[in-house]
Amino acid sequence: MAERIKATYIIETSFPLEKAVAILAGEQSSGTFVKLPGETAELTERFGAKVDFIEPMSSSDIPFLSDSKSPAGQLKPNFQRAKVSISWNYENVGSNLPTLMATVAGNLFELSQFSGIKLIDIDIPAAYKQHYAGPKFGIEGTQKLTGVYDRPIIGTIIKPSVGLSPEATGVQVKSLIDAGIDFIKDDELLADPPHSPFEKRVKCCMDAINRQADATGKKVMFAFNISGEIDDMKRRHDIVLAHGGTCIMLSLNWVGISATKYISDFSQLPIHGHRNGWGMFYRPEIMGMTFQVYKKIFSLAGVDHLHTNGLRNKFCESDESVLRSIASCQNDAGGAYQVMPVVSSGQWADQAADTFKLVGNTNLMYLCGGGITAHPDGMKAGVESIKIAWSEGMKGNQLADIADTYPQIKKALEFYGKK
Repeated sequence: MAERIKATYIIETSFPLEKAVAILAGEQSSGTFVKLPGETAELTERFGAKVDFIEPMSSSDIPFLSDSKSPAGQLKPNFQRAKVSISWNYENVGSNLPTLMATVAGNLFELSQFSGIKLIDIDIPAAYKQHYAGPKFGIEGTQKLTGVYDRPIIGTIIKPSVGLSPEATGVQVKSLIDAGIDFIKDDELLADPPHSPFEKRVKCCMDAINRQADATGKKVMFAFNISGEIDDMKRRHDIVLAHGGTCIMLSLNWVGISATKYISDFSQLPIHGHRNGWGMFYRPEIMGMTFQVYKKIFSLAGVDHLHTNGLRNKFCESDESVLRSIASCQNDAGGAYQVMPVVSSGQWADQAADTFKLVGNTNLMYLCGGGITAHPDGMKAGVESIKIAWSEGMKGNQLADIADTYPQIKKALEFYGKK
């Protein structure tokens, strides 16, 4: 039997489940709303999507989305939710990520019979790994470049997001290097603006990084945001490489799958994948897609690092969802590759012990913005507070257990604990 692409959804509809799912399968394969000339039984059997299972769930008289249609004559529609699995012959798509996504996450979101559809998982045929090489660096390559193996890679973000000159950015990088940071990244709002031209910013930052590397042998990784048009991204990659940089960053949702794959093929540096805009896909309860799907697609496209949020984050994502995302990054199930999870958003020393306990390993980046730079005793104390929290957290100690031993922790508790 030929390999099949399999997708699992949560759906909501007021139509009979079997009828609604058959419409979805037809729309996303060989069918349309009427039978067409040439749509033979043989063609449908070979290329039509198959409904693998339907598992009814809850129902309600209130739809998740109000613009769906109900069967004619149905005065009080009942909206049934179900978990469904649909599969497609590999021949329908081939090894083609954009067309794969058009198949499993295309027009189906606009079908009037549905008041909600969420793509929750996808199993990708093994043939995709023959076509898509995936991350060039991933977890192990990033650990090798940073020289950090026995704890998370500790990082931060240059703030303010906009307004700093290249020279001021370089000064802040020098301060972070002196503080003992492992990783720094551009904010996603900063790429090549008039107030901070990309090449000049790279030079100012890498001058500080290279001097430290020459003096100590430790080279801080900086993820420079090269997002833009393809030719501009290639040029910016080459600028980073020429100045001795070891990482580039892409705003994945806005450069797109194909551009990410193109830059991955071209790049000699790890790609730090920023998912800004992700809330559009994830946040609606029964619309969009899960991170598990998103990670599989972009890992095949060659991303090395991928943001996941962190425990008790400043955004809307639950801890349970964050932990699923981290686990997804760290495995290659479903036809994808491993990537380095980037734990971020409102992180400080407080979440370290629980993150280690619940994740079970240190194969991650732990990014703290204000959790480092706003420490009341300065950036050095901020970095030290994170490293101490992880070292002690790996022994099972919470901050309250060690506050009297480490002033960096005590001050962090006093300051951040009130926020």
